[in-house]
Amino acid sequence: MPLKEFAERRNLLHRDSDAQTVLRHALDDVQLGKVAMVSSFGAESIVLLHMIAQINPATTVIFLDTEMLFPETLQYQKDVAEKLGLTDVRIITPARDAVLIEDVDGLLHQADTDACCDLRKTRPLAEALKEFDGWITGRKRYQNGQRATLPLFEKDAAKIKINPLANWGPEDLRAYMDDHNLPRHPLVAQGYPSIGCMPCTSRVSAGEDPRAGRWRDTEKEECGIHFENGKMIRGGKAA
Repeated sequence: MPLKEFAERRNLLHRDSDAQTVLRHALDDVQLGKVAMVSSFGAESIVLLHMIAQINPATTVIFLDTEMLFPETLQYQKDVAEKLGLTDVRIITPARDAVLIEDVDGLLHQADTDACCDLRKTRPLAEALKEFDGWITGRKRYQNGQRATLPLFEKDAAKIKINPLANWGPEDLRAYMDDHNLPRHPLVAQGYPSIGCMPCTSRVSAGEDPRAGRWRDTEKEECGIHFENGKMIRGGKAA
């Protein structure tokens, strides 16, 4: 079955399903194949990670360590994985040879944020996902204009991408974390509602969009690991 048709059928099947049901079926879907979760272990990540742990803690979770993350994120990743009992967290880093050639001084982000994201996120993730037929993300429709029409299932190049929390809002996330007494990322209380790499993430003021601190004062909205209509999203539009 063509992937686009597969995604459309699953969206129809799960149009009234809750996030846990979508997750459970995605992980057990023989037609879909082998699925991993990709997590930033960021501000809201623990909701989906907790759901995964409840369904199958042996699910592969891919964590991209760009080698430019906040120390708090690295510690939070370790603490959450241990607390939830996740047994297959794969920490992926950029290819050493590529970093030495393209960003030996660690300053590429100052000249070209897209190239930096490609080196430290897009290519390492593509390599890590080679053995999988689909991957789970924590994206939500409320996060920005690019995600306003986000489906539960979508064709992503030659794979299926699953977005179980697509229709969740901030209040749903807070309620879930409160109900399950889940630990927050320590930087959230310091004014970082959306957390990426340290050089490209700034504090957000009251009333600002939660993602305003990501690549502030630029048109860039995404790191480049997601696609829209078959085109990679890097800035404010598909490239």
